Amino acid sequence: MKNNHKKLIEVKDVCVRIDLDRKRTLHAVNNVTFDIFEGETLGLVGESGCGKTTLGRVIKNIYTPFSGEVLYEGQNVHKLKGAMRMNYFKVAQMIFQDPYSSLDPRMTVREIVKEGMRAHKMGSGTEMNNRVDELLEMVGLSREQANRFPHEFSGGQRQRIGIARALATNPKFIVCDEPTSALDVSIQAQVITLLNDLQKQLGLTYLFISHDLAMVKYISNRVAVMYLGEIVEIAPSEKLYEDFRHPYTRSLLSAIQIPDPDIEAKRERIKLEGEISSLINPTDIGCKFEPRCPFATADCKTRKNELSEVSPGHFTACQKGR
Repeated sequence: MKNNHKKLIEVKDVCVRIDLDRKRTLHAVNNVTFDIFEGETLGLVGESGCGKTTLGRVIKNIYTPFSGEVLYEGQNVHKLKGAMRMNYFKVAQMIFQDPYSSLDPRMTVREIVKEGMRAHKMGSGTEMNNRVDELLEMVGLSREQANRFPHEFSGGQRQRIGIARALATNPKFIVCDEPTSALDVSIQAQVITLLNDLQKQLGLTYLFISHDLAMVKYISNRVAVMYLGEIVEIAPSEKLYEDFRHPYTRSLLSAIQIPDPDIEAKRERIKLEGEISSLINPTDIGCKFEPRCPFATADCKTRKNELSEVSPGHFTACQKGR
């Protein structure tokens, strides 16, 4: 996104620490900094366990960071109180990964979608019911389905219900936490198309968390690559895929399958070797990717790499990629 776009979310030096016992602390997220601009989709990618979901929940204010801050329109969301805190919960919503466990099986679809509106006192009962009908049709369901229970729907339909629930409070910002990973491939494309259409229609801003780089490229304006709790590269989507600068990004991109058997057969798949650095009581010395990096030098063991700009809007934490 261009610099003249308004910053909606600012993540500044966010760290998340989880005490496992008296002596061991898991550093789940470490000094993460980036901005999310109004109206854009920022993709957040990385392997399972790298801290993507934890970071998304910190931004949504489900988790509290050990240090650092998340600003929404310039205000620290973890220090908001009273009406201002409730307003953030209203304008910042989340679509969860598993549509089977994220919906209460004892509630009807109408009750599920209406729950947020009721919490924020958004109109009369009739007005809320009318809004539910409108939202269901907006996400590709029918108002006749409002009195059914979640178990009566397919996985793709349940995720549409989850999207309707997220839209119910008229949000500006939505954290999409791997919203398609539990769905069949044919259904994934439908959900992504729906999210794109809703963004254009409602002016939404997304943080789209995924491990699927092909999908992230399709939906995102910019992409941030996360490795063991740290952002190692961030760039406009097309720039990242064409001119990546970090070896970890290179390995992730090599795993994307190309739907041409001749090209796919000739393409090199980069397999990472070496041990993954521990996130339990880690030191701040050296690059965390160094044990698995095919281009590592002696400096990488002792030098702590930080994000630096290599071209407009393109940042990398690898000193060799600068």
